[in-house]
Amino acid sequence: MSVLKKKLGRDAIEHSSVDELRQLQLERLRWSLNHAYRNVAHYKKAFDMAGVHPDELNSLSDLARFPFTTKQDLRDNYPFGMLAVPREQVSRIHASSGTTGKPTVVAYTAHDISVWADLMARSMWAGGARPGDIAHIAYGYGLFTGGLGAHYGAERLGCTVVPMSGGQTEKQVQLIQDFRPDVIMVTPSYFCNLLDEMDRVGINPHDSSLRIGIFGAEPWTDRMRSEIETRAHINAVDIYGLSELMGPGVAMECVESKDGPVVWEDHFFPEIIDPVTGDPVSDGEPGELVFTSLSKEAMPIIRYRTRDLTKLLAPTSRSMRRIGKITGRSDDMLIIRGVNLFPTQVEEQVLQIPQLASHYQLVVSRQGNMDTLQVLAELRPEFDLFSDTERQAVIQQLGHAIKVHIGVTATIDLRRSGEIERTLTGKARRVVDLRRR
Repeated sequence: MSVLKKKLGRDAIEHSSVDELRQLQLERLRWSLNHAYRNVAHYKKAFDMAGVHPDELNSLSDLARFPFTTKQDLRDNYPFGMLAVPREQVSRIHASSGTTGKPTVVAYTAHDISVWADLMARSMWAGGARPGDIAHIAYGYGLFTGGLGAHYGAERLGCTVVPMSGGQTEKQVQLIQDFRPDVIMVTPSYFCNLLDEMDRVGINPHDSSLRIGIFGAEPWTDRMRSEIETRAHINAVDIYGLSELMGPGVAMECVESKDGPVVWEDHFFPEIIDPVTGDPVSDGEPGELVFTSLSKEAMPIIRYRTRDLTKLLAPTSRSMRRIGKITGRSDDMLIIRGVNLFPTQVEEQVLQIPQLASHYQLVVSRQGNMDTLQVLAELRPEFDLFSDTERQAVIQQLGHAIKVHIGVTATIDLRRSGEIERTLTGKARRVVDLRRR
């Protein structure tokens, strides 16, 4: 695989021609398919059953002939069945939480760890971080890839790292005041908790040292970005990743354009497919995001179905394609009385109402044979003393907006500031589905 020269803190491939990039992808894709086929029993069996062989890949479009990999495949091969190298060559293991079954395991050689650090450093540079910055990392450490992925990348870039991890909200705010970091890396929902804590103790978020927030690990909307940037007076940029592929740093939004995360296509080949048929769709068309790794040694992954719903967009700030905002996950979509609904659609409506905070939750239940939706929304602190008439007006406004823009009738439960469940360590729980109990 090619060794890419670095220039001005960025990889030269980021600004290469399309032809150069596609040639590199083809070379690396051939290597990755062969590496998987020769060393992973699952892939040899899957390729053989599909009647395809890595040597038959003559163009990038030929990848569509190869079978998908799903989360269930990873669980079926738990823990080390997907390794393409001897276990003794594995330097680190991460895993998902496994809350819906066996955890999905991902392994790294020393070279994989180094590539990951490089890509995270590249991502942070694209987001506006620079060597010498102080980076406050509030992603969780441990088996979750977020904390250590961000940590190694920040060190590789040359930042001073504050490895805070998640939780201890009061201490987080105190350290931001004391250490005066330039960059924070955290989920957007937890950053809103930090802003609430600043408000509670009388700190104006505009006065903090933070200038950049690198937010990921959960879907968030442009309205959430606007909310965060207005409250904190920072640049809020989106980082994308998933444990099964590497961790954070698969794609990163550029601070100069803020128009969707750029996929680092020299290491990950993206596709968009119809989530029902599995057929590829053209760039610009919505569908499910699929990734193939191009350089992973320990656990190559071929055509992994992420379940994230988005679309591929043309390059802007870099020569590589971008992904649009993740609108939801195909396996997280709610169907309420025949209407498809994603939590981010409700978030859009909540954040259009000035009196409402960014915290919300959807509660789905069933009455008889009919599904019902309750939306828990929360007033901003300055509106807690609203009269009953004023509260009712907000309830009616949100209910009407959800009905008109989403097509679902929802009951609105308006809470006072701080009364909706908060995440302490990372991703917010946006949906409570009582139908499963």
